[in-house]
Amino acid sequence: MRLRGVRGSRNVEDRRRSGGGGRAGGAVRVGGLGLLAVLAIGYFTGIDVTPLLTQGGPTAAVPRDLTPEEEQAAEFSTRVLATTEQVWGQVFSRQLDRPYTPPVLVLFSGVTQSPCGGASGATGPFYCPVDHKAYLDTQFFATLSRQFGASGDFAAAYVIAHEVAHHVQNELGILGQVDGLRRQSSRSQANALTVRLELQADCLSGVWAQAVDGLLDPGDIDEALNAARMIGDDRLQRQAGQIPRPHTFTHGTSEQRSGWFRRGYDAGRIEACDTFSDQSL
Repeated sequence: MRLRGVRGSRNVEDRRRSGGGGRAGGAVRVGGLGLLAVLAIGYFTGIDVTPLLTQGGPTAAVPRDLTPEEEQAAEFSTRVLATTEQVWGQVFSRQLDRPYTPPVLVLFSGVTQSPCGGASGATGPFYCPVDHKAYLDTQFFATLSRQFGASGDFAAAYVIAHEVAHHVQNELGILGQVDGLRRQSSRSQANALTVRLELQADCLSGVWAQAVDGLLDPGDIDEALNAARMIGDDRLQRQAGQIPRPHTFTHGTSEQRSGWFRRGYDAGRIEACDTFSDQSL
């Protein structure tokens, strides 16, 4: 993705200098399939699995300097965020005839807190509708590449775009409606609603991707499609040594995730992302 010359967004809250990994004490080394299994727990349930990866005393805020790699990741993230601000500002104006208010991106290291609960690099990026902020430990980019097999800068950009897409859903009132329905549903029904929510966010990410097509390098869309496939529920459950159980899915299969991203990219319109009216998904 060609971001040289793209301004960095100012809607960023950087908490990384007080991170340093988030906990005092020694760290338990978890690798290979063990790490995948632990990450999958957090990914499927939203539970903060940091205690499974670390041990020792309570969270300690230790001021520290940032590495060059962390600085580079932050610069990349702020520029990608800026592209989402421009794109959704235009899309809301042209397609919905209304203004768009962008979210704040919180960069953290290890663990942090949000009104929606603990944020952890182990559970991955997430959006909190209470404070209209997306939370990102940029180390997740390395996890995405090394543990999930989704490499490339546009795979990382897709992650940011997906969380911003949840903010778009919040702006449109969709998150609140779905949350109300989930509260009245059984666990399996609530999971099914969440799948539709996540697939819509994938589709909206595709809408963004079409709008920034002029910034893309050859192969960038393939990187995003691969990332969507690599973090499908069915694949993650297999990687964790489980037999895929559709009633537990919360994000959709690999085929569904990549398919809805492609649909949004091809259409370039919000109306193409109505996963709640689609009977087949």
